Formats: sequence, structure tokens, C-alpha cells
Amino acid sequence: MRILLKVGIFLIFLLIILLLGQIVFNRIYTFPKSIKYGVTFSPKFASELNLDWKETYIKVLDDLKVKNLRIPTYWDEIASESGKLDFSKDDFMLAEAEKRQVKVILTLGMRQPRWPECHIPSWAKGLSVKARQQKVLEFITSVVQKYDSYPSVEYWQVENEPLLAGFGVCDIPDEKFLSYEVELVRSLSKKKVIVTDSGELGFWITPMRLSDIFGTTLYRKVYNKFLGYTSYPVLPYLYNVKSMLAGGKKTIIAELQAEPWSPDNSLALTDVEKQTEIFSVNDFKDNVSYAKDTGFEEDYLWGVEWWYFMAKMGHPEYLEYAKTLF
Repeated sequence: MRILLKVGIFLIFLLIILLLGQIVFNRIYTFPKSIKYGVTFSPKFASELNLDWKETYIKVLDDLKVKNLRIPTYWDEIASESGKLDFSKDDFMLAEAEKRQVKVILTLGMRQPRWPECHIPSWAKGLSVKARQQKVLEFITSVVQKYDSYPSVEYWQVENEPLLAGFGVCDIPDEKFLSYEVELVRSLSKKKVIVTDSGELGFWITPMRLSDIFGTTLYRKVYNKFLGYTSYPVLPYLYNVKSMLAGGKKTIIAELQAEPWSPDNSLALTDVEKQTEIFSVNDFKDNVSYAKDTGFEEDYLWGVEWWYFMAKMGHPEYLEYAKTLF
């Protein structure tokens, strides 16, 4: 009983210290005057939600008026056949971005936004890890050489949360290979490199060391098959403190949760009304407010395809709120 009492007192004391830390941070930190918002757009995910991805993408540009995008270059789509490259999807997206002077973070490599995380063409799945890595380097080279001259491509993002283990259908994280990828991109282009890590589960040190700009993810309401839906008990200022401790480089929120976390790994398989219960528009607003309190000045929202899907399904409130941010 005494041990439990001591633990309880310690936890209360720790909570008080952390809360005081947030108060002090709010008073002494110079917060940005405005937040630069962007979105991640995945044609693959839009199609999964039975949306016309081209039509939805144009709406993101013209209806939502987004000026900052993060766009994938899916290996399994561009190189679906060994020895052949089809850049038509990215050509379309970048051409439309160019017309509107939209700035783009172009992701590179095998691990990219959206499930199953690692988007590997069928012909490469049977290769050894080393042979597959060599093919990834060749793929990255092709993408960078093709798009380096595009003014809309502002930054390269090398992989997506590449050191996050135990999530997605991926090879074991390989720090050495990640460093090779970053070195390769730097040898091919003068544009700055972004490397990302999990905001809650990553240590940040290696990704920040390798990057020019570091990108964190920020998820507030997640699903675990053992615990169900939970929220990370983290105060917002701790993300900024973590950034300082990990290396102090410019940090952006590369993925800010603005859609529900599906227990099925696919929102297309989850009942629409259930989705509104899992993630309400108030959850959306709370996440945006929470992100402001981190002190970071650039946030890329995760869920733009879902907002349009929900509007189509009779729930326009998410899209209407998003419009107030851009």
C-alpha cells in the first residue's frame, strides 16, 4: 500500500511539473504569427475511397485552395513492371501544382504515405533485401532526375517514418541504408532533404541528423487491438523540447491527424457513422489547436481525401472546417 501511495504521489508531482512546463513554455516561447498549412494527397487512397482521384485533387487545389502539398511517388505504381516507368500520375499532379504556384514536398523511396506503408511492386517482393534496396536506389535516382528541374518541387522527403519498426508491411528498418538514400539524393540535387519520424514512438535523433528539415508525425487518437482507442498523454510543448534535444533543426509537422484511425487499416471498410464517432469534427479542431501549442510553424494535415469522401457521404462538416485553415 505504501509503495502504491508513493507511486501515486510521484505521478501527481510529475504531472504538476509537466503542466508548469507548458505554462512556462507558453510564456517564454516565441510562437509563429501564423501557421502554414498543407496536406498530404494520395491518389491511391482517394481511389480506395471510391473517389475520382484527379477530380478530387483539382478540388484540393481550386476548392480548398491548398498552397503546400506533400505528394507520394509510389514505387509499385510507377514501376509496376520491371524495367518500365510510368510517371503519369505524378506528372499530372505536379503539372497542376505548377499552374497554381503550389509548393510540393515529393516523397521518395519504398516507404511512403498510406497503408501498407511500403509500396513494393510485385516483381521486387521476391528479391533479397539487399537486391531490393539496390532497386530502390535506382528508383530514387530516376525520380530525382526527372523532377529536380520542376520549380514546384521544393523539398525531397526520403522515405516516410523509415525507422519506425513494427508498423506496416516493410523490411526491418535500416539506418545505414537510409543514410545511403539521403546521400544519393544530395548527390543528385541541391534541394533540401526532409526525413520524418513518429512523433510519439520515434527517438528523432538519426532522422534529424540526416535531414535538412525534420518532419514529425502527430497523432492524438490511435487504435490498438489490445487497448482499443487511446490518446497519447503528451503535452504539446514536449514535441518542441524533443526537437531541441534531438538536434534543434527546423521541425515541421509532416502528418497532423485529421481523419480517424481505422481498426481495419482501411477507412473504406469502416461504417461512415462509426467514423464520425471515432473522429468528430471537434476532434479535428482539437488536433489543430493542439498542434498550434507545439510552437511549430508548418503543419501538413493528414486526411484531405477523407474530408471529400465524408462530404460525399453527407458529412461536409470536416471539409467546411478545413476551408477555414487555408
